[in-house]
Amino acid sequence: MDFIDQVRSLASRVAIAKDLLQTEEATKNAMVMPFIQLLGYNVFDPLEVTPELIADVGTKKGEKVDYAILKDGKPIMLFECKKSGGDLNINHASQLFRYFHVTEARFGVLTNGLMYRFFTDLEKPNKMDEKPFFEFNILDFRDQDVEELKKFAKTAFDLENILVTANHLKYTRATQNTLAGWMTNPPEDFVRLVSAEFLAGKHFKNAVKDQFTLITKHAFQQLVGDKINERLKGAMTPEPALSPEVTVSTDTPISVGEAFVPSAIELEAFQVIRAIVRPIVKPAMVSIRDAASYCAILFDDNNRKPICRLRFNNENKLVIGLFDDKKDEERIAIASVDDIFDFADRLKACVTAYLKPSSAKDLIEPLAS
Repeated sequence: MDFIDQVRSLASRVAIAKDLLQTEEATKNAMVMPFIQLLGYNVFDPLEVTPELIADVGTKKGEKVDYAILKDGKPIMLFECKKSGGDLNINHASQLFRYFHVTEARFGVLTNGLMYRFFTDLEKPNKMDEKPFFEFNILDFRDQDVEELKKFAKTAFDLENILVTANHLKYTRATQNTLAGWMTNPPEDFVRLVSAEFLAGKHFKNAVKDQFTLITKHAFQQLVGDKINERLKGAMTPEPALSPEVTVSTDTPISVGEAFVPSAIELEAFQVIRAIVRPIVKPAMVSIRDAASYCAILFDDNNRKPICRLRFNNENKLVIGLFDDKKDEERIAIASVDDIFDFADRLKACVTAYLKPSSAKDLIEPLAS
């Protein structure tokens, strides 16, 4: 099983167990240890994974860190754990800070079993940074995140390579956060820059500033939305000639009803929904079927497991039907396919509800030892 498939398998189990675990110890056993095992380290070999590693830190005696990953008998990575869903504020990582200082480990990981925050010492040597250079959410990840995580695996671990990556990720993440802030609240200097060509030397008065701030905000958001649409359309463009048994990708076939050809906008929405739930289940387990007045998006191609309904018969009035835990449908009008991303949590919750412990064995393969 490929590494990304192992990650998806663990994600499916975590989605089922996360609300059942009430203590830190239970979280470590059910979520963190399998994660470490996923990286290829033997959690049952104390020479490779040492639980509750003890060391004296200054005047503090018997300090412990939850897990230490060892290589050639020396720590290379430290884990400090909180209970499932617990707060991961940096103030709660005091032991990780102290241990990082007195060991040879260059990486510290703070986790609650769902989010894994990776730290190193980019700012000052031998002192753990206050901000992580990489974050991995086991229930919401991209292929790119998995590739970064894979660098910490036993078979791929290369200290220098990871440190180079860490430096790049740190500043890339900071830049992304800045740009994200500009999208919702563009600063005056940025607005001046993008509007200079149009003002042609005119004074940047308050009225002009307010006008171009709004224009800049809308233009920024529309640009990003257009780029997302381009990528989605490119990913789901069908072959020129479609047979009744429609498929858009040889890797993830779309299961459709006999002689049913979805419209372009239905296919676009379908691919968006697949992308949203991909961290939980494989895309091939999400299918589309025709009905009299809507397209049904189903889990495991099962009419009894609806994820949502696309009521797109009138393209001027798009409606998505979402289900609650009693499978009652709520119809919501949307302005465009992009609006489906606003309901990501509800779609994921719906799919997760079908991953019951009794059927989970049929949906995912066991984690490789």
